Amino acid sequence: MTNATLESIALNIATVRARMVAAAAQAGRDPAGIRLLAVSKAQPVAAIEAACEAGQMEYGENYLQEALPKLDALRRRQELAWHFIGSLQGNKTRTVAERFAWVHTVDRERIARRLHEHRPPALPPLNVCIEVRLSDEPNKSGIPPEEAAALAQRISAMPRLRLRGLMTIPPPAKDADAQRLPFRRLGKLFDSLNAQGYTLDTLSMGMSGDFAAAIAEGATLVRVGTAIFGRRAQEHS
Repeated sequence: MTNATLESIALNIATVRARMVAAAAQAGRDPAGIRLLAVSKAQPVAAIEAACEAGQMEYGENYLQEALPKLDALRRRQELAWHFIGSLQGNKTRTVAERFAWVHTVDRERIARRLHEHRPPALPPLNVCIEVRLSDEPNKSGIPPEEAAALAQRISAMPRLRLRGLMTIPPPAKDADAQRLPFRRLGKLFDSLNAQGYTLDTLSMGMSGDFAAAIAEGATLVRVGTAIFGRRAQEHS
């Protein structure tokens, strides 16, 4: 449950967007090239409705069983784009492939293959990002950077998937300069893959506490929950 009032959500979204514009200006970037993904995990439908009324159309969910009732409740809002941004197990790939427009957490060929096989042919290709692990954190999901090109090649051969870019969740950093380092590494990997002939357009990086640093290093999509909906118990985004 959000600890932001429904009335404050619109103001929070406007504040986040203003901060995004300021970060883009400081980096010499066009803010039109940076999208806001509202992380709606642990939020009620009413909070998402309030964000929709404020013009927010893209939402990220981490947990499938929590997300499905929201997708059902908001089915009438055909303009919404739902992104799956949590760790994806093989037994969840069918439903994710059927119900979501994006998956940000593809980190192995088996998951990509299952998403491809389960994506209904009547739907557009599923937009996917490769999740890259840039640190040695134990139990952290994501593929090592040196393995990303091989996975990109395999995904590109799957016609029901559309490889859009890269995603990462770096560990917390003590200051803005430290925050920028992992995002810079992902940006360089992004550029390297495009130099190899891929047409990636999405760098999914940056959350409530570090999205300005991510924008400085080329983020095209920032995933923001806390700054919009308020802090959740035992959760952060």
